[in-house]
Amino acid sequence: MTITGWSDVRGGRPGRGAAVPAGAERGRAAGRRGGLLRRTVAAAARMTRPDGHGRGALVAFGALAAADLIAVARGPRGWERAAKPLLMPALAAHALRRRPDGKTPAPAPLVAGLACATAGDTALLFDEHEPAFLLGMAAFLGTQVSYTAGYAELGAFRAIRERPLPALGCLAAWAAANAVISPGLEKKLRLPVAGYSLALMTMGAAGLGVGGKVGAGAVAFVGSDLLIGLQAAGRKVPGQELMIMAGYLAGQYLITTGWLEHREEREGSLPG
Repeated sequence: MTITGWSDVRGGRPGRGAAVPAGAERGRAAGRRGGLLRRTVAAAARMTRPDGHGRGALVAFGALAAADLIAVARGPRGWERAAKPLLMPALAAHALRRRPDGKTPAPAPLVAGLACATAGDTALLFDEHEPAFLLGMAAFLGTQVSYTAGYAELGAFRAIRERPLPALGCLAAWAAANAVISPGLEKKLRLPVAGYSLALMTMGAAGLGVGGKVGAGAVAFVGSDLLIGLQAAGRKVPGQELMIMAGYLAGQYLITTGWLEHREEREGSLPG
């Protein structure tokens, strides 16, 4: 039989040339979206499933870091930087997979800081536009606050009270950096940059209070961001973009792995 809009109906289903009712098409589209969401959730669960070491995620981070550094060497902008927003999620996956079991939580300030850094990395791909630059700075402010809070849990401020000179040095470095950078910035950027850099230096001082790999990573992170500040103020040096990214990647790697090692050592020393 033949009816307008339908053809070759067999077994209760329209044939190849049949028109599909709008409701049925919407249902199929919703089903496809639901299936994609389920697959995405399942993939995320596999990526964060504890295995006790998280080495696979670190290998992924290394590969992504190498790809991004090569892209920076060729040019700091463009589609070749597609690996950049995936870098911090790889470190977060390492933190989650390194857990001994699913009942053990990952350090919440570390994961939150890496999430903020992911947002900042993405925004700063477009930092030639002022709103993107400010959005990136706001996201990284979240990283500095999260890390500083986490370092406090690791005993950073107790160490600073016992040895205050590194923290005083960070404060002096903050004042000196702003004296150099601020005159080259637009007036509307001076206050946000000064506020962000104070949070950055506080994170650096707290990281030095923790010491070890965390302290070294905090110093590398601070150095990378200071180079960004100089760049924003119009002060450029050869290889600046590459140094910024290399320092940032080294800093985040050292902070993440040092943080996890510090926590594991502390938990291993607890009785029972």
